[in-house]
Amino acid sequence: MSEALEILALVCTGLYAGYMLAFLSGVMPALKKVDDATFTLVMRTVNRTVPGPLFLLLFLGSPAFPAVSFFVAPEARDGAGTALVGAAAVCALVGHLITSGGNVPLNNALEASRGGSDARGARAAFEGRWNALHVARTLFAVAAFVLVAVALTR
Repeated sequence: MSEALEILALVCTGLYAGYMLAFLSGVMPALKKVDDATFTLVMRTVNRTVPGPLFLLLFLGSPAFPAVSFFVAPEARDGAGTALVGAAAVCALVGHLITSGGNVPLNNALEASRGGSDARGARAAFEGRWNALHVARTLFAVAAFVLVAVALTR
């Protein structure tokens, strides 16, 4: 049972980390090149679209599967493997705290500025802080994936 949970943790953390990396390395650099009105329109659209069922499964599963795996049959792995899975759960949780406490409020503020005529101001209040937080949460997501992968190879 613990190996199946670790595999689910690996898949979930890997897909979530990949999503975050794709956004970091592709979407945001592309949006950096567009004008303010286009940037705010696209980011608002993304922020309304992304929290769909698949994203929520990955978002919730990336900390949940490592956490459950940590507590289920720890005797099936050595102490280091258990510590790695636990550390993965903590990394995923920290990334989610960054998302909930930082990125989501910025998304909400950007949405609230909708209809205003100051796209430049809305972008300026959003982009730099959102990107900095996104880098941090992406690093935690990648760390969670690597930790689960190492735990599974032990």
